[in-house]
Amino acid sequence: MAVGSLKGRTILVVDDNPMNRLLLQDIIGGEANFVEAADGASAIARIKELGTEISVVLLDIVMPILSGLDVLEFMSKAGYVNDIPVIMVSSETDSDIVMRAYELGATDFINRPFVPNIVRRRVINTIMLYAKQRDLIGLMEEQILARERDNMLMVSTLSHIVEVRNGESGSHVTHVSNIARILLRAMGAKSSQYFLSEEDIRIISLASSLHDVGKISIPDEILNKPGRLTPEEFEVMKAHTTKGAEMLASLDGNNETKLVKTAYEIVRWHHERFDGKGYPDGISGNDIPLSAQVVSLADVYDALRSERVYKKAFPREKALEMIVGGECGIFNPDLLEVFLESVDEMEQVVSSTEVNLAEQVDGGSGGSLLSPRNAGEISARTVEQLEYERQKYRFFASMSSEVQFEYTYATDLLVLNDHGPGDLGLDEAILSPRADERFIAFFGQENLDHLLEAIAAATPEDPLVHMKIVANPVGGPRWFELTARVIWTVSSLDTKTSAVIGKLVDINERQENLNKLSFKATHDSLTGLMNHANAKRVISDRLIEKNDSQLVLCVLDIDNFKAINDTRGHLFGDDILTWMASRMNHSVRDRDLLARVGGDEFLIFLEVKGDPQLVVERIFNRICGNYSGWDVTVSMGVAIAPAESISYEDLFRQADAALYIRKGSGRNGYTFYENEQHSDPSFSSSITPIDSGE
Repeated sequence: MAVGSLKGRTILVVDDNPMNRLLLQDIIGGEANFVEAADGASAIARIKELGTEISVVLLDIVMPILSGLDVLEFMSKAGYVNDIPVIMVSSETDSDIVMRAYELGATDFINRPFVPNIVRRRVINTIMLYAKQRDLIGLMEEQILARERDNMLMVSTLSHIVEVRNGESGSHVTHVSNIARILLRAMGAKSSQYFLSEEDIRIISLASSLHDVGKISIPDEILNKPGRLTPEEFEVMKAHTTKGAEMLASLDGNNETKLVKTAYEIVRWHHERFDGKGYPDGISGNDIPLSAQVVSLADVYDALRSERVYKKAFPREKALEMIVGGECGIFNPDLLEVFLESVDEMEQVVSSTEVNLAEQVDGGSGGSLLSPRNAGEISARTVEQLEYERQKYRFFASMSSEVQFEYTYATDLLVLNDHGPGDLGLDEAILSPRADERFIAFFGQENLDHLLEAIAAATPEDPLVHMKIVANPVGGPRWFELTARVIWTVSSLDTKTSAVIGKLVDINERQENLNKLSFKATHDSLTGLMNHANAKRVISDRLIEKNDSQLVLCVLDIDNFKAINDTRGHLFGDDILTWMASRMNHSVRDRDLLARVGGDEFLIFLEVKGDPQLVVERIFNRICGNYSGWDVTVSMGVAIAPAESISYEDLFRQADAALYIRKGSGRNGYTFYENEQHSDPSFSSSITPIDSGE
């Protein structure tokens, strides 16, 4: 692409006025590829779709839905402005707006009315400037890559020494590294709070290999003791965290690099617990670096699923139960949630083994098996081996819950293996399956649509398709996992899809167990309501989303609950809590949210279109009542989210303050938060500290 040329460049023109978009394209010239967006929301969609294929964005400021500054703020937060230059195009002259645009990362500013030659020249200059910047970055990356290869070799060698001395399998550090990568990406996808660049994820993944480097300093008799450690021996073992950190801190000239700093965090704090009861420093919550949190969980899961000198490997479901149940430490609830969602992907890591393909090809012999001298012998042996493998696979498939299938486009025929169709309620061969009523009833039209989309998106470089679906075999709905490979035929004219082969595996029990574990991690075991940590996450998202409803948070507790326990016993108290949860469930709509904060405290989150007082009054009257001869009443504090943004913590404090006032002025009622009435510096929370959920 010639310097100063716009040929082949993609320019995104964003303006709600179609005449302005057309005028800019005429000024710049027809050799560029133009993409248009009529509003800010459409612009963001095109930026997400095209990414760095866009050479420059010409962005209007005043537009419906989202303004140009909103688009620029999105690009800044998502990092797009680092790679895609943005030229603001507007008649706006307000210096504050212009300055705000530059602060958000705008490269240039063009005012209307346009001077054609100047507009064209500034667009070309901006594109060329960024192109040269990319070239320089490319040269730097090549130099950095060479240095990182040396780093990886050093880390790999050192971690291997630790593994050999610790009696662990050679794949442990690889498993921990890969699991950490999976969890970090999942955490970033879950919330912007945890978002990391791919470079940060790569560094953490590499640094994770050193998590147990301090064990080099632990005596062999303790490190590889087959039985339980004594308290004194355990104190020695715990020191591997601080000794490893000291090793890294003492690396002259290198202890300030990002890799070593990250490794230091992981090595020192990967045995800390989210509740602050870990070691060596007893830090808690998100004071523990995310790198150490993730590596800790990855280390625990692979350790449970692997054999050690002192134990056998635990089955998958048992390992999950132990982690969720807190037997292996207390972890960040957000991290536990993505862990459970990613367990299938992590299992592929845990079960993987590294294979030396070169040794397989050479066979370790002095000559090649594929020499002309052995060609006839290989042909016969290969056919015999293929038939053996085919029979072996069919036998093992018949002993499992696996159904193999093959679909050919030329005949529009789906063929299922002979042991599966009876259970599925299908014929062994199905002609035109996309129009077959029995097949659609089994597979589901929505599932089929998603499968066809995935097949269409597959490429020869990435031919595999993976899906989890709920299908309808004989006996009712069940979970299945589908794995398929798309096959193409290649001719001199084109490449086209010819077949799809694959398998359908019944994973119903596994998925239901996983769902139960996920529910257990996010819900209160007694009442079945959300726990506070999960409710906090969901409500925080709702507060960000906003809509035309009023958002209302009610915090309540049961009056005189201690007297209930003291008079009728704790089992009766548990019955009251369960009864209260049921009455709350029957008093709200599906969109509303209920949670048990802890003890006898609950919260209700509402989206109200009318008068909040009427809604709260109705709910309050419905949840109070008589249970087994005991009149049950509640005290409730209510806070309404303001029009401007507010955090969950601040909204909760307002509702809690109103509850405090309610209980001080008499129980069995509700009080709305009013700012001027809740400025008492002596205010202390009505919610017990153990239930704060922080």
